[in-house]
Amino acid sequence: MCGWSRSEVGWFAYTPLSEAPYSSQLGVDYWAISLLVLGIGSVSTGINFIVTVLTQRAPGMTLRRLPLFTWMIFCNAFLVILALPILNAGLVMLLIDRLLQGRFFLPFGGGSAIMWQHIFWAFGHPEVYIVAIPAWAILSEVIPVFSRKPIFGYQFVAASTVVIVFLSLLVWAHHMFTVGLGHAVDLFFVAASVLIAVPTGVKLFAWSSTMVGGRVRFTTPMLFCVAALLQFLIGGLTGISHAVAPLDWQTKNSYYLVAHFHNIFVGLIVFAIMGGVHYWFPKMSGRMMSERIGKWTFWLMTIGFNLTFMIQHVLGLAGMPRRTFTYPDLPGWGWMNMVSTIGAFFMAAGSILFVWNLVISLFRGQPAGDNPWNAWTLEWATTSPPPHENFDALPPIHSRRPLWDYANPDRPDPVVPVGGAIDTFRPDKIKAGVLTFIISEAGFFGVLILAYLFYNATSQSGPGAQQLDVLKTTIFSICLFASSFTIWRSEAGLRANKLGKMKAWLIATIVLGGIFIVGQALEYWHLFQSGVTVGLDLFATTFFTLTGFHGLHVSFGLLALLVVLGVALVSNLKHGRFPALGAVGYYWHFVDVVWVFVFSIVYLWPLIR
Repeated sequence: MCGWSRSEVGWFAYTPLSEAPYSSQLGVDYWAISLLVLGIGSVSTGINFIVTVLTQRAPGMTLRRLPLFTWMIFCNAFLVILALPILNAGLVMLLIDRLLQGRFFLPFGGGSAIMWQHIFWAFGHPEVYIVAIPAWAILSEVIPVFSRKPIFGYQFVAASTVVIVFLSLLVWAHHMFTVGLGHAVDLFFVAASVLIAVPTGVKLFAWSSTMVGGRVRFTTPMLFCVAALLQFLIGGLTGISHAVAPLDWQTKNSYYLVAHFHNIFVGLIVFAIMGGVHYWFPKMSGRMMSERIGKWTFWLMTIGFNLTFMIQHVLGLAGMPRRTFTYPDLPGWGWMNMVSTIGAFFMAAGSILFVWNLVISLFRGQPAGDNPWNAWTLEWATTSPPPHENFDALPPIHSRRPLWDYANPDRPDPVVPVGGAIDTFRPDKIKAGVLTFIISEAGFFGVLILAYLFYNATSQSGPGAQQLDVLKTTIFSICLFASSFTIWRSEAGLRANKLGKMKAWLIATIVLGGIFIVGQALEYWHLFQSGVTVGLDLFATTFFTLTGFHGLHVSFGLLALLVVLGVALVSNLKHGRFPALGAVGYYWHFVDVVWVFVFSIVYLWPLIR
């Protein structure tokens, strides 16, 4: 690939290396744009998962009766919509630096390279859990089935997932112990990083206890999941060592970290995925994968993985650095690297066998039947593969193992009682989707607002907030704030079935929003005429980014309002039912609330400080 189209700034893209003066090739821009698109898609998927779980559950399937797999994916979706917008904001800021001569991360322009690290790792460490939680979900589904026991401590496993989602947002700077953030900051992140090991240990204890006393069947899915559990135990223990700052200082840039990383991303995640594929392949295809080939795959992968990565812990402790293309001829390093290379060939052979097993099983595998594993969750209640409608009928759902209850009516699981309204909560799909989207966008704007505050906490030389016309901005801001009242009145008119008033108030909302956009455009034009552009200084960079993205969201809201108005004008709305209006109303109130913060920080704060 040509250098101009390749990103050569590492997968962390640390600034200022990824800034235009140091990496002028277009590959960095393509990299950032592709990640931005991927982030938007990931957030959209997370919203889809949350809304599906909340609104599309089977009759009788309360939140407390969810299979752990579904519960963990549900929790993981919240982590996605909280973490990915942070990265999206950082990528937007980097692109503004590169394409519009912004100054967010350029030290010689007043920006901060450390700011990029904070943004990247505030996403980057939750991302570890974003990819680990689905692996845990697979283990929580497969291990009980092949142990012939319910999961030990369902409530603790479910609750620990919620705790991990929360704590994973508070540990990012343990990736930055060597930056020099200060003793107090390092201590906080040491404590948070060690604390997150507690709910993780709860999961390991629950999976292990599930197997104890069970009738364990070591099928291929179970073998991969047991191996994933053991490799995760090792990866978790080495992870705790990275949570302790003095140890981290010694091992951060060594192969010890490479070994830890791969214990999680391969030992846990890849092994769990391979176990999950063997487990659900019969349901997806209607055919069984070969157990004989599967077990050959398992042993090749397990032996190869441990040959490849376990010895890298020793290499790292011996001082072998990562991110280098070669290493010195020091005693022991040569033969240990050779062992690691041999292990990689074992893993390659196992991967080829895995793909071969998939292909031949798809065409020549033994017929699976509806439930070859005697599993307990609802996907096994339909045919293999499922029909388009999934189910013709469902068994009654009173516990967490409905198929066990159906097959063993004389000794069913204890009924899981309904735990209040939240347990049976099923919101409107459209409103739930918009509210979840708002949560993600709050994170995006939170990063932009914090960046503005960080760079403008002290007075800067040159053009700044004094260039803004606060009086004019106050006038068109009042129009935007008033539009929250008018859209509320529009919704009230709809509820009262007074469609004329609903439409009139909706038109007033669109007019007020349009006035705000015109006012912001005029303010931009005045600033451009005065020579204030995005790349002028840090105030201009942060101001145009923050207010510009808010204006973009207002514009999208206006388009949505116009669509809603068009539908209202041509449709026969009856009985006050028009969910789209309420959903757009939530979004419109959100952009108004964001502007309350922006207006207060950007326009009013400089007048009183």
